[in-house]
Formats: sequence, structure tokens, C-alpha cells
Amino acid sequence: MKITEHLANAKGKTLFSFELIPPLKGQSIQGIYDAIDPLMEFKPPFIDVTSLREDYIYKEHENGLLEKLSYRKRPGTIAICAAIMNKYHVDTVPHLLCGGFTKDETENGLFDLQFLGIDNVLVLRGDARRGDTSFIPTPNGHNYATDLLQQVVNMNNGIYLHEHAEDNLKTNFCIGIAGYPEKHFEAPNMKTDFKYLKMKVDMGAEFIVTQMFFDNQKYYDFVNNCRANGINVPIIPGLKPLANTKQLIGLAKTFHIDMPEDLCDAVHACKSEKEVKDLGIEWTINQCRELIKFGAPVLHFYTMSNAGPTKRIAEAIF
Repeated sequence: MKITEHLANAKGKTLFSFELIPPLKGQSIQGIYDAIDPLMEFKPPFIDVTSLREDYIYKEHENGLLEKLSYRKRPGTIAICAAIMNKYHVDTVPHLLCGGFTKDETENGLFDLQFLGIDNVLVLRGDARRGDTSFIPTPNGHNYATDLLQQVVNMNNGIYLHEHAEDNLKTNFCIGIAGYPEKHFEAPNMKTDFKYLKMKVDMGAEFIVTQMFFDNQKYYDFVNNCRANGINVPIIPGLKPLANTKQLIGLAKTFHIDMPEDLCDAVHACKSEKEVKDLGIEWTINQCRELIKFGAPVLHFYTMSNAGPTKRIAEAIF
């Protein structure tokens, strides 16, 4: 079932969903199941599975020279989605990335998703590789999320990379995109950010999932500005409970977000990391209650494949 159908069926009730990270290469699917099992009592209509691009490693040879090698350490997004649907009978939303994938690989991946009955995708540009100062597109890949989005839209219209015939199979993906309540870090200003977000919606994106935020006012303003700019698709807030003191700086740096002063002050007043973790959970519980009152369609949790904190929050909310 499509995300938009789940939201329509909810009839205004706020739903629960979460995101998982594929396990490291060599690990089994059991780690994924262990991250899902504690959360199934809250009846998520869908589960996101991230996709990570390749990275570089350097192999040193006997002569001392270093060889730069491409290395993908978290494979298996499509397989994980299929396994989740088979075991839990719940929809999945695989992430599609520009970085690390050619256009042909993307098309083949979309064929596999269609074959497996996976109805939803989240289209993202993806991050730069570690060590790269900026995003570098994969040869014969996409440079921008709009280009990747267009490829999915084309396939929904029966247009493939190397052929276009009236009798071609048309895919039927419900397409999601990312939104940034505090502005994408590469956008020069919010006006430009909304311009490209509107472009993606006009191209065919049907829902938005936001970057994490810790100040609900950022989300409220983002939703209101989206509506003022003619962006009327569902906007799903992304949430992550603070887990330790280091994340005050780490999350802010990695995801280009602001940490509220009240939260920072409260963290610094804690006497142990356990107190910080408990504070992070309570902060997110309060966020959730306010977001439900605002009318958020879904509360979407970035679990980092650790179910514990999200379970405590969901127990208090759902």
C-alpha cells in the first residue's frame, strides 16, 4: 500500500513509523529483526530502510604505495525491505540515492522493487563520500535528487532509459522526498530551498519526510511556509531522541541543525550519561505530544537500529 493511502486511511490520526540502517557487511538479518520486534506493538504502517553509498578505503602495497578502492560496507536495502515485508507484513520504504549508483543500476533496482511489490521509495541525493569536500556524482549517475526523481517518474509513465514503447510496463511508485525545516546546508537561503522543494512536488513527489529537529517551531514554520508556497503534500516530521552529551555537537555538525538552548542547558545540568539519555527521551516525548496536537500525519523516528529509546517514547505516546 502507498504511504498516501495509509495516511488517507488514518483519517487524521497520527501514525507511528521508524527508520532502520542496514547492518554492516557480514552481519545477519537477525539484527534487523531485533530492532523491529520491540516496536511492532505500535503498529507501524511502514518502515524506512536507508541506503548508503560506497566509501573509499586505501590498501597499502608492499612497496608502500596506497591503492584507492571503492567499498560498500552496508549492502542489502532491497533484500532487507523484502525480508521485512515477508516476516511482518508491513510496507517498507527503501531509500534511493544518487551517489554510488548509475542510472542503469537505479533502473534495475526499481524493477526489483516493483517485482517484490514494494510500492514506495524515498528519493535522496545522498551524502558526499568520506574524504570528499563536496558531493561528486557517480559516472553515469545522477547529480541531483530532481534527476533521480525524474527517472522514477519516467518509469511510472513507462519510459525507460533505453526504450520507450506504449506497451512498456508502468511502475506505480509513491515517491517521497526529504525536507529541511532548518534549510538544506547547501541552499543559499530558504526561498531557494522552497523553490526546489516545490519543483520536486510538481514533478510528482507525493510526501515529504523532514530532517530531524529538536525545536518543534522549526517544523511548524516549515509546514506553514510549504503551504504558503503551494506545497500541499503530507509532511512527516523526523525525530531522534538525544542519546548522550556528545550528540549535542555531533548531531548539530553532521545534520546542520540547531540545538535549543533549553535542551543544551538541561544536558549540561545532568550528572550522568544515563540522565542525559532519559532527558533526551523525555524531550522527544514532549515534542511528540505537541506535534500530535499540531496535526502531524506521522511521527517518524530515526532509530539508528536501536529500538530501546523509541520504544520508551512510543509507550508514552501511542
